[in-house]
Amino acid sequence: MRLNLTEFRPRTGPREHRVVRPRHTLRHTSLTAPEPIGLLLGDHDGLKQLAGLFSFAAYSRHTVVHVPLREGVPPDEGWGERVDLVLAHHSYGLRPSRWPALRRALKAGTPLAVRTDEARTRRDADAFLRRRARADHRDELWHATHARTLFLFGDRSSFAETAMGCAYAAGWGPRQKHVAEGRSALMTGIRLKDGPGGGHPYEVLVSFKPYPPYAHFKRPGD
Repeated sequence: MRLNLTEFRPRTGPREHRVVRPRHTLRHTSLTAPEPIGLLLGDHDGLKQLAGLFSFAAYSRHTVVHVPLREGVPPDEGWGERVDLVLAHHSYGLRPSRWPALRRALKAGTPLAVRTDEARTRRDADAFLRRRARADHRDELWHATHARTLFLFGDRSSFAETAMGCAYAAGWGPRQKHVAEGRSALMTGIRLKDGPGGGHPYEVLVSFKPYPPYAHFKRPGD
């Protein structure tokens, strides 16, 4: 799919960073941080855009993807404080504590258009799922929450698998019962690596919900 982004090249000390964000706000998509359960709630366009952004992040090891989800319309359901989203590869070395200064430096951006490769994303997602079935699997996404931002750190395959989950929610969410009445539909979840000490598994639930007024929304086939 085609993604319309804004690219930034801020510098912190001797290092130049590459940060991209969607050119337009995902108005009807919101995110709350996992404590231990978070919620990603979005309409078709928002979830589709997130699928593309996760796919882009999968193959962009030297790029930080910033999705300012707090700028959207506040949802009428859910729990917790809304947060933005940042995607970065483990190898990038991004520290959440350094993010506020880096975010303030995102001032002079330039338009960027990219295309994602859905077939490649699916292949890498399938490979990730095959590895997940093994007892020694250790490739779940790492997460941290800082400065009203959820950071997800992963590699190519873990980001690709999450992209396919968002694509599934975007494509099949409109077909679920009662969504035309304004109800949300739980579609999938983003599994996260647990912190030390165990406890309830960390996860972000992914739900589809059309935006009001609901009279504009028709389920496929209606």
